[in-house]
Amino acid sequence: MVDVAVNVIIVTLFHHYRNVSSIRLESPMGKRRQIAFQGIPGAYSEQACRERFPGEDYVSCKTFEDVFSLVEEGQIDLGMVPVENSMAGGISDSCDLLAAHQLFIVGEYYLKVSHCLLGVEGSSIEDIHTVSSHPQALAQCRAFIRKRGWNRQSVYDTAGAAHELMLRQDVHEAAIASELCAELYGLKILMRGIQGNTMNTTRFLVISRQRPTPTSEVPHKTSLFFEVRNIPAALYKCLGGFATNNVNLTRLESRPIPGKHWSYHFHLDFQGSPTDPHCKLALEELGFFTSNYKILGCYPESPDTQEVQADACPSGD
Repeated sequence: MVDVAVNVIIVTLFHHYRNVSSIRLESPMGKRRQIAFQGIPGAYSEQACRERFPGEDYVSCKTFEDVFSLVEEGQIDLGMVPVENSMAGGISDSCDLLAAHQLFIVGEYYLKVSHCLLGVEGSSIEDIHTVSSHPQALAQCRAFIRKRGWNRQSVYDTAGAAHELMLRQDVHEAAIASELCAELYGLKILMRGIQGNTMNTTRFLVISRQRPTPTSEVPHKTSLFFEVRNIPAALYKCLGGFATNNVNLTRLESRPIPGKHWSYHFHLDFQGSPTDPHCKLALEELGFFTSNYKILGCYPESPDTQEVQADACPSGD
């Protein structure tokens, strides 16, 4: 019990949210980069950081705004932010902050989400009567929970559920979180892959103060946002240039414009670079029917893009 208590104190202090105002970071040559993510340690965002940027330093932030601000101020090298999930859809906070901050998208990463059932040492599935996690994780594991008749308790995030379970040390409670949480918080994995849909995937964007330089060596993807002119069929005309120039769109989402009543701008991703001849023509046509547009970044396309698009097709089950 003494070892458990000491572990609780150490993990609680070391992995608590960092005080953003006190961080002073330097990135001299040869030093590991600082990668910021939203959430407490063990969050799926940190898992994405670890997989995409192994061996770097990972900085937890309380809010998405903190991630963007730290990168924009130069205190952090890169930020890793989720932008959409294959089951839950777009993540509005990330989209709005991309439009509001002077940062660039320099990469993307697709994380396959695999939920684990975590318990304290000495517990078993037969002991459990209450399970806690983020509401989306609980919904994604609904069938598994219903089959066992467990009570569900919603908390602010998956890693937070694991952290609270570590503090309570209750053998009758479990948390739904990542395998990384089990490692960080000294929890036992009672079962892996308990989600109902194995295709659950979150797309992350890597943000930086530095504008990326596209190369012709690998396929690229471009992200931008635009505001349509107040004319009939404006959105149709904006998108028409991509169709006529054979440019494939991979994402289109509308977001309210702050300070403009019932006005919206659109976030759009397409395969290709603005310097490609057919993409350049599509962007020229886009400019005719928008009041403004901004390219957020042109970056190497993840090889997982095609796989995710194929997985999204109905299987007929």
